[in-house]
Formats: sequence, C-alpha cells, structure tokens
Amino acid sequence: MDETTHKLTTALRQAVRGRISRREFTQLALASGVSLAAANSMFSKAWADEPKKGGTLKIGVGHGATTDSMDPGTYPDQFTGTALWGTLANSLTEIDADGNVVGDIAESFESSDGAKKWVFKVRKGVTFHDGKPVTADDVVASLQHHRGADSKSAAKSLLKEIVVLKADGPDTVVFELTGGNADFPYTVSDYHMPIMPKKPDGTVDWESGNRTGAYKLVKFEPGVKATFTKNENYYKPGKGWFDAVEFYSIKDSAARTNALLSGEIHYMDRCDLKTLDQLQANTDFTVTEITGYGHYIYVMNVTQKPFDDVNVRMAIKYSMDRKDILDKVFFGHGTVGNDNPIAPTVKFAVDPLPKHVYDPDKAKEYLKKAGLDSLAFDLSVSDAAFSGAVDSAILWKEHAKKAGIDINVIKEPDDGYWDNVWLKKPFVASYWSGRPTVDWMMTTAYAADAAWNDTFWKNARFNELLVAARSETDEPKRAAMYAEMQQILHDDGGLVNMQFNPYVEAHVKNMGHGKVAANWQLDGMRIAERWWFT
Repeated sequence: MDETTHKLTTALRQAVRGRISRREFTQLALASGVSLAAANSMFSKAWADEPKKGGTLKIGVGHGATTDSMDPGTYPDQFTGTALWGTLANSLTEIDADGNVVGDIAESFESSDGAKKWVFKVRKGVTFHDGKPVTADDVVASLQHHRGADSKSAAKSLLKEIVVLKADGPDTVVFELTGGNADFPYTVSDYHMPIMPKKPDGTVDWESGNRTGAYKLVKFEPGVKATFTKNENYYKPGKGWFDAVEFYSIKDSAARTNALLSGEIHYMDRCDLKTLDQLQANTDFTVTEITGYGHYIYVMNVTQKPFDDVNVRMAIKYSMDRKDILDKVFFGHGTVGNDNPIAPTVKFAVDPLPKHVYDPDKAKEYLKKAGLDSLAFDLSVSDAAFSGAVDSAILWKEHAKKAGIDINVIKEPDDGYWDNVWLKKPFVASYWSGRPTVDWMMTTAYAADAAWNDTFWKNARFNELLVAARSETDEPKRAAMYAEMQQILHDDGGLVNMQFNPYVEAHVKNMGHGKVAANWQLDGMRIAERWWFT
C-alpha cells in the first residue's frame, strides 16, 4: 500500500467513526487526486460496511410449528435453531464463515491419546443472562441432558461415543471417548447442544431460556413468533448490534415474500424461486445465494413394505428425472443429487457409481427382480419440508409412470409436518442442511441408532465403518472407509437425494455483514449476532 492510499484508508476509518467530518475526508481525497464522485463512493461504501448499533431486526423463517419446544434436543429446523440457539445461546464450539471449527463457550480445546481424550477450557468472563458465571459443571450438565437412557434428543447419537464426561475444576471439561475422533470439536458445535445453567438436582434449566447468547428471550410463541432484547453483557466483542430481534414463522413462501415487500420483515429465508427474478429486479432488496451442504430429499422407511426390498428402492431411485425437476421447479438453482448426502465440498466426499439418473427401463428391471410388474405407493409431501416439494413430487409422478410406478402424492398440512408426518409416514419429503464432516452427517441421520434416522435404515457394514473411520488417523485409510460408506448408502439406503440446494435468501438493502457462513441457513443460523443495519 502506497503512502497516499494509506492516508486515505486511515482518514476513511476516522470519518465513518465520526472523528473527522465527511467534508474533511472529501477535501483530503480531492487533494490526493481522487475525483469527487470516487470520494463520495468510497465514503458511502465504508459507511455501509461499518457495523452500527441499534434497530429491531425482523426475520421471516419458512419453518416453525405449534409443537416446538424450548428443549434444545428437540429443535427440528431453522426457526428454533436460529431463534433459540443462534440468537439466544452458544455451544462449546462454533463453525466460522470459512468452515473451520473454533472455540465459542470454550476458549481452547486439545486432544491426546490418539484423539480419544479431549480437554476443553471454559472461556473466562462468560455469564448466563441472569448474571451467573458459566462453569465446567454447567457444560457437563448441558451435554448430559442429551445422553440419558430415555433421551429422544437429536444429539444423542452424536454423544454416544463418550465414556467419561467430567468437570476438572471450575473451567475444565474432560471427555474420554470409546475411540479416537479428530472431528469431535465439530460435534459439540451442534445447535442442539447449547450450554445451559445447571440446577441443584444436577439437571439443566432448559425451560426458562436462560442462556448465554447475544440476545435475551422476551417471549417464545411456538410456531408463531420469538422476540429478544439485547444482552448488554455479551462476551463477544463486536457482535450483537441490534437493540432487539423478532422471528416470525411464515411457512408459505409467497406470504414471506409479501411480508418482506411490505416492510413487515427485513429478512427472509427460502425465497420462492418462481418469483425470484421479480425480487432481484427490486432495487430495495438484495438476494443472496450461498452454496452449502443442504439437500432436498425424499425418504422411505425401509422397514415397511414395499420399501424393505432393495430392488424396489433401486427402481424408485431410477424413476425420477432429477435434472428435469431441477430445471422446471428450481430453475437451475442447485446441483443434481446421486443418493449420497455428503456434499461435494465436504472433505472425503465421493460421487458413487453408477449414477442414479432417470432410466425407466432400468427401473422396470429392478421391479422385475422384486417380482413385480408395477408398483404403487403413497408419497406424503408439503412445502414445509422444502419450497418446491409438492411441485417436485407431482412432476416425479409423471416421470415414474413410464417405469410402471404409480405415485399417489398426498399434500400434507404445513403446520405440524415435522411432528405428524416426518418419521411417521412411510415415504415423505424431507431435507437436511447437511454437516461439514462425513462423520457428523452420517452419525446424525444414518447410524442405526440415530434419533433422526428418517429412513430407519440399518446396515451392519456401514455402522462398523462409521465407528472405525472416526478413530482412523491415517487419512488415505480414512478416506477409503468414508468412500465405502457413501457407496453402501447409495446402493442400499432409503433416500432419494434429489438435489444439493443453495440457500437463497433476501433482505432489505440497508443491512451489513461480514463473510456469510455456509454451514447452515441464515449465516450459520447466527444472523442476529453477526449482522447489523447500515
């Protein structure tokens, strides 16, 4: 950087922070040979990029149900995840915008004994919203909340490998695992594992919403609204710029769009791709498209007939024209899937062969192997699963007819879909935000005992490899294990991965932010902590 540029950059910082006037900066820029138009542009951009305090952020989210709970083990989607975790709480670690795991409540973590033992140091100065300091005992109780014999927590399978979990003094937490796990710090960043205050009886207070996050809970109306006010004692400098934050559950994409256009909300997720061009043409709003790990899928319960026959499952997979659906329903926004839930950008991802492309004749061959001339089944769908789920299913029905497969598409109510349909009906629309590691994704959704194994699939070899790969420190060997796991799931599993989807979201122009994370929607579900009004 030359001396003139350095002086201008320094003056610009001073101007946006109120230390010199805009006029003074402009005079300096003109004296340096910068045009008036360029000086004004520099100042406006710098002012927009500079974080500023104040305002109430209102967000419309395409999820939420009246059965939602404050219990973090039950958080099903981005409404509870973003409001009750990313806004209200913190886990031991978090994933940064570059996809790296970094400390959150924990200021440091280190392993020994081949990554079988992990020691986390609790960050000093972190308090709950009621002012109580966070201790190692709170961390232990918070994670034990998910591990009980009767626990239905989505995080239970992730923590199964822990054999010892204890506090070693007020600020040290020790984990001892059944085997080495180099990815363990990623595991404890999960949004189901916020740190909560320990109660005298050894359990945690999850009911009150007393957490550690940038905002304090004012009111939570399940499936309707969640409101928060600023935590003035938040331990992260330069985070939590708004005075208040409000989340609204608006499951219909058209209603979300109208709420944005009318000024009722400032930000919406899951934009309607059918009308996206109209939103992009409106100069009052910005549309963002982030490629992450998310995928839109249809899942069958492989324990129920006719889906218990692998030949039937294969016939179904070859009966969908995924490219046609991507083009007609999603207007090219996404990447065709191949019945592997591991996104191409994840380390150790592979693309199994053969490709499950649309092939009605091959589908008929598999039906014949199953002893069938034709096949009929119900498919339960709702756009609560993902925007476009209903249209995709209807188009798939037309594709499948050529394979002798009759799909009866049942449009389910949006409200209560995740409680009354998902994990209940034998074949349903579903989606996953994905995970940044193979182990995390497979353990959460495809391990035999996973609470959210929405295909109810159990494969002995797959589960054997899952445990072995976790502790394998030789990367080529580990890669080979993960490749075999992905191949097994592709060949035998009960998911039809239609596509890897981008996160398409929109917001009013006067919002600032840093690099946007891709591990979850809504900037890693931490939009309230990381964004500001310009």
